[in-house]
Amino acid sequence: MNYKPEGCLFRTAENQKYISSAEGLAEAMSNGIILEARVAVCDSSHNLIIDLPCARAIIPRTEGAVGIEDGSTRDIALISRVNKIVCFKVTGFDSDGTVKLSRKSAQEDCLEHYINNLTSGDIIDARVTHLEQFGCFVDIGCGIPSLIPIDAISVSRIAHPSDRFRNGDFIHAVVKSRDSDRIFLTHKELLGTWEENASMFEAGETVSGIVRSVEEYGIFVELAPNLAGLAEPRAGIKAGQHVSVYIKALIPEKMKVKLIIVDTCEDCVTESTIKYYQESGRIDYWCYSTENSPKKIETVFS
Repeated sequence: MNYKPEGCLFRTAENQKYISSAEGLAEAMSNGIILEARVAVCDSSHNLIIDLPCARAIIPRTEGAVGIEDGSTRDIALISRVNKIVCFKVTGFDSDGTVKLSRKSAQEDCLEHYINNLTSGDIIDARVTHLEQFGCFVDIGCGIPSLIPIDAISVSRIAHPSDRFRNGDFIHAVVKSRDSDRIFLTHKELLGTWEENASMFEAGETVSGIVRSVEEYGIFVELAPNLAGLAEPRAGIKAGQHVSVYIKALIPEKMKVKLIIVDTCEDCVTESTIKYYQESGRIDYWCYSTENSPKKIETVFS
């Protein structure tokens, strides 16, 4: 079974076939198939009412997520599901026609057969669920949460994860480590080395960038998520601005890019697309630094 973040299955023909009829739901229950549908209501008892085209359906509170029953997961995990897609298994049919569902059962299945088998260096799919100052929370399968710390999102430093992601984004991540209860993730290792990123640019070009920080000695401008350069000081520049920059020099042995800000782009509205240099498989070792650089930026997955 393919354990994906919630929302991946909902629009598939197979999922729609099962949730569209009582016969389909009965077949899914018989075969233990994980399905998806939208939460319409979280009632006063924190049961989740599910929007099925063929019947009224409910996920009882204690079946809403792993950890609800023992208190290790708070009820906000249920309340926040309203109007969102959730996964579930069909567990039964009441005499009044109500379909009983369990999200907890789907999550336990995902934990046993997928997440508990992940090891350091594995590249996985994830979906951004919410952003905090300290990092990006993601769904790594059937609504199971994990965190990418802000300093692990990219080499180019950002002030907030919203500088890189939006809620609902489907992304890739790498398992950095794990303990018995949690998976720890990283992301920057998938965005290329200094040389891979710098190869997209040449000295003498004028290109677009985003101001990430303004210091007394210069202005850091991001050219790509894993590549930033230093521009000469200029009045009136603020973090977050889109700018056009002239590339004075690329210096591999120092991993430096020297820039001059040409102009600001006040009306520039662009949707950034993350370029991944690897999207599947696993990584044992990653080194961002160039061969002759005295500064080593590396990750060893063990």
